[in-house]
Amino acid sequence: MAPPAPPAAPAPVEVERPDVDEVAEPDIPWIVLVWNDPINLMSYVTWVLQKLFGYNRDKATALMLDVHHKGRAVVASGTREKCELDVFRLHEHGLWATMQHDV
Repeated sequence: MAPPAPPAAPAPVEVERPDVDEVAEPDIPWIVLVWNDPINLMSYVTWVLQKLFGYNRDKATALMLDVHHKGRAVVASGTREKCELDVFRLHEHGLWATMQHDV
């Protein structure tokens, strides 16, 4: 009995070349803002910033004072996904936070 014949090679497939004239726009970084509210104590806001972002006490206090005196502070930046998670975590701790493109 003769050995089986080797399988036939697949037929070549033509592929269109991608349009290389397209320019990818860089992803503009996002920022996370914490807003002042009449509910949370300043010490609590400082503690949350230390806990969630790992800021030392001086940095967290400076950001909290920006929130208190200026009405808001940028507490984080990064990709959209990272900032969405940061805003979610801040909301879980009862802080008013939003995100936007860094301009």
